[in-house]
Amino acid sequence: MIELEGVPELIDPVMVAAFEGWNDAGDAASAAVAHLDREWKGEVFAALDAEDYYDFQVNRPTVWLDGGVRKITWPTTRLSVVRIGGDKPRDLVLVRGIEPSMRWRSFCNELLGFAHELGVEMVVILGALLGDTPHTRPVPVSGVTSDPDLARTMDLEETRYEGPTGIVGILQEACTHAGVPAVSLWAAVPHYVSQPPNPKATLALLNRLEDLIDLRIPLGELPEDARAWQVGVDQLAAEDSEVAEYVQTLEEARDTAELPEASGEAIAREFERYLRRREPGSGPGPVATEGGDTPYLRDGAGERTRPPKPQQPGPEAVPGTEPEPPAAGAADADPADAGAEGAEDGATREDADGAAEAAGTPDETEPGTPDTADAPDAPDASGPPGTSGTPGTSED
Repeated sequence: MIELEGVPELIDPVMVAAFEGWNDAGDAASAAVAHLDREWKGEVFAALDAEDYYDFQVNRPTVWLDGGVRKITWPTTRLSVVRIGGDKPRDLVLVRGIEPSMRWRSFCNELLGFAHELGVEMVVILGALLGDTPHTRPVPVSGVTSDPDLARTMDLEETRYEGPTGIVGILQEACTHAGVPAVSLWAAVPHYVSQPPNPKATLALLNRLEDLIDLRIPLGELPEDARAWQVGVDQLAAEDSEVAEYVQTLEEARDTAELPEASGEAIAREFERYLRRREPGSGPGPVATEGGDTPYLRDGAGERTRPPKPQQPGPEAVPGTEPEPPAAGAADADPADAGAEGAEDGATREDADGAAEAAGTPDETEPGTPDTADAPDAPDASGPPGTSGTPGTSED
């Protein structure tokens, strides 16, 4: 162990970790921890010995000049601390590094030693994976844990994954066996645009972390970076008809799967985030929406077609058929003429109402008889050969 500074005394600390490599598609997870460190000006207090855990032929050191003096930076994992002020100050312990090449159990034990010494209350590990998810929709972020009690109390999924795993899965299991509450947050990155960076996925992870630990996270320029990223991908997809068609297929599959997703829980979560950002003294800052999606992400040409609404029971008034006011001078007209004109006008209005009801709208079709003229073809949820599995399905 290399001690860089004395270990500080922390207040209600939560450890947030991310590792470059296999568990970090699009560098989304490591970029999220880097964002926290940058926005809150984290202070590094410790680093793991690179000799113990890294193969330098896989993760090579870098040489740089400092005032004409050559220095070497070794690949390793560093720990920093940030103090979050306010009425209830608390601390975050940020762990950022590279997935180790060897001795994973010793690696996890060393991190758990720090967690125990610092009094860490919970460990949150961020990860990102490649999935069949369109870049035009909110980034799916799943929260999983190995602790059934924690899954119930924090509305998380209890992991059922079986198969190869990375350091994220190993560290989570090590925390569980050590009695330290641990949660993994996984963002699904579109496999057809996996090159880093992916600020939209980073933003989605930070939003979910914000909800999990009930903490307002300053977003800085990240929403604008996410906007620029999506515009760039839109332009690239528009230049290739096959890619554009495939993206549309993913959109249809996603929209079909999430049609009932407008749940009260999701709306309440978004409203709570809005209120948290409006709290006095919280300072200015853009409000990011659920899953990292923002209004700019919906292109008018790409709006999805919604199914017709079922007809409401009972007669419906037809908009735009309000009686016209009487013409000037009508009060002086002969009562008999006025009565005849009134009857004639009433018949005219009834005819207009009947015509409007006969014409109808797409939203007023009979229940059970949807209009299929404009309905899109059935989505192919399987995707092209060689793509990964269900959107948003994490490995842990």
